[in-house]
Amino acid sequence: MNPWQDVANELVSRRYGALVGYALLLTRNRHDAEELVQEALISTFTKHRRLDSVPAAESYVRRAIASRFVDSTRSRSRRLRRERAVAPFESVPGPDASVEPDPALAAALAELAPRVRACVVLRYLADQSNAEIAHVLGIAESTVRGNVRDGLAALGAALGTTLTDDEPTGVVVKEVKA
Repeated sequence: MNPWQDVANELVSRRYGALVGYALLLTRNRHDAEELVQEALISTFTKHRRLDSVPAAESYVRRAIASRFVDSTRSRSRRLRRERAVAPFESVPGPDASVEPDPALAAALAELAPRVRACVVLRYLADQSNAEIAHVLGIAESTVRGNVRDGLAALGAALGTTLTDDEPTGVVVKEVKA
């Protein structure tokens, strides 16, 4: 067994409860806390970092827990702001309703080049980061940023609006009667 595996096993056997307790203070939910600890452990030890002692490993995992919690909170709050800007909660269709985008938006998206359209849709409708989009499409993050910028400019011209990467998209979803 590799030295890092010994440290990981010892950390989990001796300090797992303390790590979950720490995460519980952040998340206020046991299930979310345990999931957060698991994610932090995986990210810490799958990269084979040189963590020679349990205290050093625990410190690193605690930082990873805090970072992941902050990142998920930011992502969730950005998504909620965009959702509220797009449609009030009361107007969001239920899970059984089929939905279609605004016809003007659908037509404007159809005019975009396929890769540009994919970048815009993944960024704003699937709420993926530039890194995730780059991984999915097999392109560089800088290419994703450029495609999103160009797509927003083309959509803005077609729809008569101005959008930046930091603003909500204004995507309108309407319920389809079956």
